[in-house]
This record gives sequence, structure tokens and C-alpha cells, in this order.
Amino acid sequence: MRTLREMRETMKQQGTSKDTLETVNGAKPEAETEAKAQALAAIATDVGEPSERAGKWAVLAIVAIGIFMATLDSSIVNISLPAIARAFGVGLTGAVEWVIIAYLIIIAAVLLTIGRLADMIGHKPIWVAGLAVFTIGSALSGAAPSLGLLIASRALQGLGGALLMAISAAMLTRAFPANERGRALGMNAVIVALGVSVGPTLGGIITQYWTWRWIFYVNVPIGIIGFLLTLRILTERPHWGHARFDPWGALLLALGLASITLGLSFGQEWGWNSPGLISSLVIGVVALVALYFVEQRVADPVIKFSLLNNRVFLSANLSLILSFLALFAVSFMLPFYLEELRHFDTLKAGLLLTPLPLTIAVVAPFSGQLSDRIGTRWLAAGGLAIACIGLVFISQLNAQSSLWDIIWRLVFTGFGQALFQSPNNSALMGAAPRQLQGSAAGFLATGRVVGQSLSVALAGAIFASLGGALAGHILVTTQRLPSPVVQQLDATFATAFHYTFISCAAIAAIGILTSLVRGKQG
Repeated sequence: MRTLREMRETMKQQGTSKDTLETVNGAKPEAETEAKAQALAAIATDVGEPSERAGKWAVLAIVAIGIFMATLDSSIVNISLPAIARAFGVGLTGAVEWVIIAYLIIIAAVLLTIGRLADMIGHKPIWVAGLAVFTIGSALSGAAPSLGLLIASRALQGLGGALLMAISAAMLTRAFPANERGRALGMNAVIVALGVSVGPTLGGIITQYWTWRWIFYVNVPIGIIGFLLTLRILTERPHWGHARFDPWGALLLALGLASITLGLSFGQEWGWNSPGLISSLVIGVVALVALYFVEQRVADPVIKFSLLNNRVFLSANLSLILSFLALFAVSFMLPFYLEELRHFDTLKAGLLLTPLPLTIAVVAPFSGQLSDRIGTRWLAAGGLAIACIGLVFISQLNAQSSLWDIIWRLVFTGFGQALFQSPNNSALMGAAPRQLQGSAAGFLATGRVVGQSLSVALAGAIFASLGGALAGHILVTTQRLPSPVVQQLDATFATAFHYTFISCAAIAAIGILTSLVRGKQG
């Protein structure tokens, strides 16, 4: 019989979660038998899984290809939407918006399900499928002869993006030892930040000098390279039959998240008390409530609610959602400020948005490494506190602010976001058992998408209710306005902008508290 000390060492080497380790490390003599049983169960689960023998840096390179494509595509399309609308002879509102919305809805609907599926069959088949589907979707989007086929191709592309996003954190957590987890997730944050920062500028250049179709075609050679490298380098084999898939749970989850995302995405356009919005939200809530009861009756639920019993995991998820709810408003609102109030062209506006993601790209690896040494709790809380102050600074921007005023505020906010993001993600992934890393990564990716969707809805509602959206529209569409009218519209826009970001700062402040309540484990 193995000793408890041997089990502890084995579990540490395998990267077993902190909670399981603490259960074993804290075992008293009379509880040693139970602790041994838990340890053996955890070790048996890990040993039974097909191992990935590829080097950690090879895994990081493969993950980088997929995540860069997915994040680039989420930011490159927005700036090209006017050109797409002109090409198909439609307006900027209505059907053309589905080019963006279809992608987001599919991603939100299936992330958690894909994470659970990866726990059941392995990471490699999910990743290979993601690269293939995303690349095919990109090619079809670029070649689409009609708007309807473009939207359908974008939905396919969204499925591919979800397959990639849902498990990237789990792949890195599995490939890197526990004492380098923060570093690995920090590097992942660099990839995401680069994709987000390059997207608007690259999209503007491609659309201006070539055609909007190449914003999709650019993914094809990258996707093919990633697909071939994955098949060549990753060694994990699929492991079928470990658990049964839960189709009803997956269906209800997809319906619930898709309906809520749809309602939040079109809330401002439909009206916040419109029948369409209310119906979408009601359907979404009912589906998610039904999901909870269905999941209590199946042996292998699509959502592992037991993960939420872990205080560190729950705290990190809440902090993640609140952070994106507060901070994604910068990416959503700043283009309106730059183009409508400041009258900058699209390319200049895109360049002025890059300081924040570039700061994240520089700082995130260091914050991840630091969290490996000193823990995540105070880094995450401190980073979100800095970002909270940054949101207050951004709220002070007006029509007279200089370019330097804009840039330093974005750098300051990006520094706080980077300081928060890597440690918080490390705490979230580290709190989950090794055999549920896919589910944990699904929670992480879903929390990000939900936070972003809520941010767009909340910021848009506050800004519009205070007259900012109407003022910006008049400033852009009406020429030769009298000077007093322009000044009044500028003031209305600035006031609405100010209170929108003050509200976001308040949400970030709540996120600071949720980061602190995780306790010493984080």
C-alpha cells in the first residue's frame, strides 16, 4: 500500500488541484484512510487519461495559432461591416448585423458543452475539429455570394471558434506544470491581446486597399498550417466511453445562452421593453432553469455544478464576469467617442484603440509569472482596483481631450486589466480537478462571452438613456450645425459617456470584493 507522503508527491507532480492536495495534506491520522481513498481516486483518474507527450512550448505554439485566428476574427470584422453592407446593398442596421451576432451567439451557446465534451473524449480531437471547421467557415465566408450565405458561414466559423476557445486554457494548464500555470496563461493573454489589437488596423487596411473578402481569406493558410501541425505534434489519443453525453442538457444550455445573447445584442435596437427582447430573455431564463433540474437527474451532466462548490473557482468566475462586464465597455464605447465626438477616421480610431490590448500583451506574462510565486488573490484584486480607477479616468474624456489624454488612460487601464487577468485565470483553472480541466476552461470562456454581452447591453442602455447615442448620431449625420447646438450636443455626449464609465467602475469595484473573498487559497 502506498504511503500518504508518496501520494502527495505523485499528485503534486501531476498537477492535481489545490483542493484535493489540501484534503490529503491536512488529513489527520484517523482520517488517513479516507484521504488515501480520495488520493487514489484522483491519481487513478489522471493515470487513466491518455497523456499528451508533446512539449509544453509546442502545445503553446499550436494554441497560439488557433486563439490568434479566433480573436483576430472577432475584432477584424467590425471595422469592415460598412463595406460588407455596401457590397450587398443593405443598410448598417438589420440583417448585416447578423454577420457579427451569428458568430457571437454560436460561441456563447456551445462553449460549456464543448468543454465538457473535451473532458470526455480528449483535447486533441476537439482542437483538430475546431481548426478544420474554423478554416472551412473562413473560406466560405470569403466566397459567400449573398448576405444569407455569409451569415450562415459566419455561424459555422463561430462553431469552429468555440471549439478552439473552449479548451485553449485547459490545453495549456495540462501542458505546463502547476508552478508555471500563471506564466502559460499569461502568454495566452498575450496572444488574445495581439489578436484584438491587430484586428481593427489590419481590417481597415485590407478593406481600404483590397476587398473585405480577404479579412476571411487571411485565416485559411494559418488554419491549414495549424491543422497540419496539430496532427503532427500532438500525441493524445481520443478516449471514448468514459462518460455518456447529455444531449438534453446541451440543448437547453445552448437555447438558454443563445436566447440571452441574442436579446442583449439587439436590446438597444429593438428597445429594452420590446416584445422581442422580453421574449428572448424569458426563453433564455426558462431554458436555464429547466437545465438545472435536468442536470440533477443525469449521471454525466453537461455542466459540472460541483465545480461551483469550490470557493476559489466560484470567486474567480464571478470576478471574471464582473471584470469583462466593466472593462469591455472600453472596446465598445471608445469607437463612438473617437468617431462621433472627435470625428477621427476609421483607421486613426483603430490605431488609438491599440494601447490597451498592447499593454495587456506586455504586462500579462509578468503578472502570470508573479502569481506563480506569490499567489493570485492580491494580484487579481489589485489589478482590478487599478482598472477601476482607469475607468474613472476614461470617464473624464471629452471633446477637448488631447491624444495623450486618451493614450495614457488606456495604458493605465490595460495595466490593471493585465495584472488581474492572468492571476485570476490561473486561480480558476488551478481550482478545478485535473479530469475537469475542459469544463473549467468552458466556464472561463463562457464567463468572458457573457460578461462582454452584458457589458454591451448595459453600457449601450445607459449611454442611450442619457441622450449620448442620439447626440452622437446628430453630430455625424448633420452638417453645418450652429456652434451653440454643437456645443450642447458635445456636452450631452460627454455627460452620457461619463456616467456610463462611472457605472462600469462601480461594477469593477464589486469585482475587487469577489477577488478578495476567495481566501488564502487564491
